[in-house]
Amino acid sequence: MSLLELAGVHKIFGGIDAVNQVSFSVESGSVIGLIGPNGSGKTTLFNIITGMYPDYEGSISLENRVLDRSSRPDQIKALGIARTFQNIRLFSAMTVLENVIVGMHCLTHTSLIQAIVRTQGSRKKEKWVREQAYRALEFFGSRLTENIDKPAASLSYANRRRLEIARAMVANPKLLLLDEPTAGMNPKESEELADKIKQLQQKGISLIVIEHDMNVVMGISDRIVVLDHGAKIAEGIPEEIQSNKRVLDAYIGESDWS
Repeated sequence: MSLLELAGVHKIFGGIDAVNQVSFSVESGSVIGLIGPNGSGKTTLFNIITGMYPDYEGSISLENRVLDRSSRPDQIKALGIARTFQNIRLFSAMTVLENVIVGMHCLTHTSLIQAIVRTQGSRKKEKWVREQAYRALEFFGSRLTENIDKPAASLSYANRRRLEIARAMVANPKLLLLDEPTAGMNPKESEELADKIKQLQQKGISLIVIEHDMNVVMGISDRIVVLDHGAKIAEGIPEEIQSNKRVLDAYIGESDWS
């Protein structure tokens, strides 16, 4: 069953085709690797899907429902699409727990009066929110739970990456978009995170992962989509992409598949 469908998605910046007639689908429960050279349109595509760039051509459907171009990012998230960013975006002065709680804003509807008076309903909601946030942090074990009351700025780079993923997970998305999740990690950390991505898939979450580490891409992806200069130049299972001459010429080079 198809969860997400992109049909002829096209975005122009200053006369340049940042994303050029890109079409592909994401099956429920699958992991799609999205690769390509720097500037090939990968992050731009994430921004389009999540409502940050509403002015585009083509269509995007979630569970056969065409997404409204006027939808704000928070509305897209409420539909079940969450993401991380290439450059980590955390609230540095807020605690680890508070950063994850922020990720639940689209699921909470406590009114101002309820928050001020602290009604029984608002207290129950607050307790539930904290429990959900802690569960998301538990996914990464003691790396995050032992730092729950510390400011995000005090975390190591790898743990800040993990925290951003936990914040995206906490809203129970149907589709999770990860933008270079292993960037800046050493090989052992990258391998651990690849295992976590497969665990998310086993939980029923579909993922699109932008990643430059080919070992990670080949290990986690059911299918891989390759972009170059904004256009899709290849799509297939990892073995097909590894032997695709156009991909090798445009991007990787045979020696990089080891």
